[in-house]
Order: sequence, then C-alpha cells, then structure tokens
Amino acid sequence: MSDVEKSLAVTRALNEAFGVSELEDICDLTERPGSNRVFRIVVRGAPYLLRINTRRGDMARHFTCMQAAADAGLAPLVRYANAEDRLSITDFVVAVPLPSAEALVRIPRVLRRLHALPRFPDAPFNTTCTFLLNNGPMLDGFLKKFRASKVLPGNDIEELLARYQQVVAVYSHEDVEMAPSHNDLFKPDNMLFDGDRLWLVDWEAAFQNDRYADLAVVANMIARNEREEEVFLREYFGGAPDGYQRARLYLMRQTAHMFYAMAFLSMGSESAVDAALKLVNGLPAYDDYQRRFWQREVGLAGEEAKVVYGSVHWQRLAENMRQACFDQALRIVSRG
Repeated sequence: MSDVEKSLAVTRALNEAFGVSELEDICDLTERPGSNRVFRIVVRGAPYLLRINTRRGDMARHFTCMQAAADAGLAPLVRYANAEDRLSITDFVVAVPLPSAEALVRIPRVLRRLHALPRFPDAPFNTTCTFLLNNGPMLDGFLKKFRASKVLPGNDIEELLARYQQVVAVYSHEDVEMAPSHNDLFKPDNMLFDGDRLWLVDWEAAFQNDRYADLAVVANMIARNEREEEVFLREYFGGAPDGYQRARLYLMRQTAHMFYAMAFLSMGSESAVDAALKLVNGLPAYDDYQRRFWQREVGLAGEEAKVVYGSVHWQRLAENMRQACFDQALRIVSRG
C-alpha cells in the first residue's frame, strides 16, 4: 500500500465522496519532483483524478474557481475538495487529440462561457503576461534582473524594453475587460478534449484577470495567421471583432511573447542561453514549434526545453515589433 493510500486525508476523502475506505487501483501521474501530486484512482469501478497540492498557494481561491467552472460544465465534476488537506477528487478525463483547426472554434467558445461567470477572487500573485502591466516592486525587480542578465544582446534588450514601455503606456486595465480567468492556458495539457467536450483543468492560477490574457496565450499556440485569428475572435465574441478588439488581442499577444521570452530565457544557465541564441537559425520556426507544442510533441521539461521555448518567443516578438502593425495596434488601443 502506497503512502497516498495510507494517508488519513485520502481515506477521509474516499469516505465522504464515495462511502469507501480503500482504492481499487491507483496510478501515479505526477509529472516530476516538486510538482503537485496527481493520481488516477479507481473507485467503484470508475476512474477519478486525485490531486494533492504540495506547492504553496491559496487553496480556498483555487477550489472556489474550480468549483465555479465545474458547476458551469467547463471543468470536470468535483467529487471532493478540502482546502485544509489541499486535496481534491474530480472526474477523470480520457483525452484525445484536438486538431488545432477544431480548437480554433471550441476553445474561444469555452473561454466566452468562462469569462461570463461571476467574479473570481483576486490573487496575491500573477504568473500571467499581465504581470508586466502591473506596477510594483516585484515587476521592478523582474525587469532589473532581465536587463542585467544579458540573455540577449544589449541592443535587443533595449529594443524589447522600449516596445514594452509603449504597450504599458497605452494598455489600460478597463473593468469591462476584467473577467474570471484560468490564467494557465499556455500549457496545452490544461485543455483536455474527450472527443465530445473540451474541459479546462488545473485551476491553481485562476483569478480575476484581463480576458485577453487567456485569449492571447491560446491564440499564440493555434492562431497562426490573420484568417485563423479572425475565426478565433469571431467565435469568442459571437460575431465579427472590431478594430479595437483585434488591436487589444494583438498587443496582449506581444506582451505574452515578451513575458515568456524574458521569463524562460532567464531560467537558463548562461551557457544554455548562449548556445541557443548562437544557433538562432537552428531553432525551430515559431509556428512549427507551437504546432508541435500543441500536439504535445515537445514540452517544457528541462533547462534546454525552457531556453528553446523562450528563444522561439523572442524570435517571433523580434519579427513582430519591427512591423508597422505593432504601431498601428498601439494607436488604436491608445484611442480606446
């Protein structure tokens, strides 16, 4: 019997949720050391997901958001959740591949429903790209560390930060754009398709955020040209998007590129970053990389993978921020 099966918290959960004291089967799905512990369990012949949160965080907010999403049919049914024990049991989703063409339609529809839910609690931290749009000592420290890191050539760092300041100057947090948000959808593993419905999972980072944060990270994975972005936005808004909506998404997509380039390049050692940036021509093309990322052919495990992820975001950002459409989006959003 494993330590999990012997846990008093797990026994209590099984009793309260199912009226049993033992599991029929358990399979450890935990990704890596330091991750939250995740297990596929079988109770009364049916599979469920047992999650034990070992990372620090506000479990009350986490479970409140997860329950609201489950009640709306956006997340798997919650069978049990105990914030004190940091443990939850939900229905298990047997996932099948979701082609990106179909994802362009399904995901924005799900996000429209999510963003229409009652307000989510606020969070004391922000691990999304909107972190870059909120002033404070943590942001100041992040930017100072990035400028001093030399993970990019000096001229490139200054160009990136100059463009970033332009976005900050025009991009306002309008109340109308704030919505209940998942905030961790840059990971395709948090969107599971069962062949019929799309489910959002892992609500640890959920809080009230700018709706374009969720939209931008998904669009960066699956909307690879203007036509696909138009489909994506049309499905989200229920009609043709206007110029302001297009421009606001465009700037948030660039903010996401900035955030992930700065964050993930900074995670790598100096030698790993040097190796990646010296071989820019050997990096995967951004669209091809995101296609493979969406299909789970590549991931973020290991230092090298993180550096490549940050590098391809920098590669796309460097292309975009030198285009006229960047300045056009700044002008549109500045006018509101």
